[in-house]
Amino acid sequence: MTFTPELIAELEILALYNLNNHQEGLKVHNNANPRAQRAITRLYGKGLVTQADGGYLTSLGVDAAEHAQALLTILASRPAG
Repeated sequence: MTFTPELIAELEILALYNLNNHQEGLKVHNNANPRAQRAITRLYGKGLVTQADGGYLTSLGVDAAEHAQALLTILASRPAG
């Protein structure tokens, strides 16, 4: 399995969620970047968010966002070499 552009776009959306406040959702407006619009729709189809345009994370979405944000932290904090 590889990181496709579609998966990367979904990871970027998951990284935007505030995991310290599960009552805080996201809304991807219809004038947003089409890539983000498609990504949030796919996340909804996978059962990770509550609305086709964002909303709140489901329990599975919380797990996915935690992993995505942890991976981002690990990869961003490691020095090259």
